[in-house]
Amino acid sequence: MEDKRIVKTKRALRQALIELLADTPFEEITITNLCKTADISRITFYTHYSDKYDLADDIFKEMIASGTELYNRLQQSNNPGNDPVTSYCNVLDSILDTYYNNFDFFHQTSPHRNYSLAFTFYHYVLETVEMHARKERNLLMPKYSTRKVTGFLCLGLLGFINECHGERSSLEQIRAESKEILRGILESEILTKRGVIHRPET
Repeated sequence: MEDKRIVKTKRALRQALIELLADTPFEEITITNLCKTADISRITFYTHYSDKYDLADDIFKEMIASGTELYNRLQQSNNPGNDPVTSYCNVLDSILDTYYNNFDFFHQTSPHRNYSLAFTFYHYVLETVEMHARKERNLLMPKYSTRKVTGFLCLGLLGFINECHGERSSLEQIRAESKEILRGILESEILTKRGVIHRPET
């Protein structure tokens, strides 16, 4: 477990970055800006992070870990039989909840706001979903490689969610419509062989 002072310093730096992103593009934020906002020295900053990209990575990793914990809780509560489609829906729920619980940060990661953060966000989502997809591969029987299936689902759903924001859709509507699309794709012949899903025996 990290020292409380280290935890406090890192929390201050993460919050400083989020505050600065509200008015300043990520590429224009300097270490001096971060240190001044967090009220720490540059020496302290470099004790914990190599640069601002390292700090952003730390934020993403913390939130991905939070989303993974949420996914595990959902699996235990609503999917004890490990149905693959329900598992993917739980992945979607954990991503949406993590996104909206940290909206002050994540809404700054859209491509038109901060391209580098958008790319990093997509990378972390892709890696997380791909790890899940590899576990479910034998149950879903996909036609294509895990990487292709994951890329298709992630880009499609993230694009759909971004457009929902543009239409000012509610979270409930985004969740319902995203799940409808996801279930429709997974239960069809688009990605799986003959539309067959091997469901585990209960």
